Amino acid sequence: MKWGIIGTGNMGKVLIHAFLQSKLLDQRDLFVTNRTVERAYELKETYPHIQVKDDPFTLIDSVDTVFICVKPVDMVPLLKEISHRLNQHHLLVSITSPVSVQEIESLVDCQVARMIPSITNQALAGVSLLTFSEKIDHDRKQLFIKRCRSFSEPLEIKEDIVRISSDIVSCGPAFFAFLAQSFIENANELTEITKEDATLLMEKMFIGFGKLLATEQFTLPELIEKVCVKGGITGVGIAAIEAHTDNPFHHLIKGTHEKFHTEKAHIQSSIHYS
Repeated sequence: MKWGIIGTGNMGKVLIHAFLQSKLLDQRDLFVTNRTVERAYELKETYPHIQVKDDPFTLIDSVDTVFICVKPVDMVPLLKEISHRLNQHHLLVSITSPVSVQEIESLVDCQVARMIPSITNQALAGVSLLTFSEKIDHDRKQLFIKRCRSFSEPLEIKEDIVRISSDIVSCGPAFFAFLAQSFIENANELTEITKEDATLLMEKMFIGFGKLLATEQFTLPELIEKVCVKGGITGVGIAAIEAHTDNPFHHLIKGTHEKFHTEKAHIQSSIHYS
């Protein structure tokens, strides 16, 4: 088993760390390249035995599974550039939500999947969202799912919920980190607590919160009910949030979906452009 990653930006690095820390791959069986190839070579400071290739073509020739970790706008030009080097021996895995597996299939002659990772995979936790082409070999699909369990909880989803699932799984950590950071800054501004102490308390709270959910001691509604004692301070806090926020997640979902559909329209036009 030899896997390759084209694109060593943030998510490419998350996958590299997850694949290696989980012992799914030996460093010598992981091949990487990047448009600015010097950035790929920098990874050898941390992972000295990974195989860095100077271009995507030699990477593809060296592996059986290719992960495409580039920006959506760069996806179609890259696929058109490398399509002649791909064959049915390869499994091509995209991590880009706006490009469907069917659209990728129209550009390449190989087996196709999509895996939308989460930064939580770096801790060998969280979900990886999977979508497969109907043409993929059944055994290869099952083997890929099994391998994803090494660093995540793989979940196969349908195309019509790709964006909202990605909002929750992939973008969610950033959204809630943003809210937590706002909480910390306001706590520091309005009380005597330092940012350092507030940050420490917030981090410990998140860890404990996650363990409560992981051990299935409470559902989210049950957790609210247990903490929010009638007439208590938590209830006042929740009432204040409800009174002073204009349904932020409604606007968040509308914004991410508008961006998604804009990118998807651009990608579709580039696929059909001759």
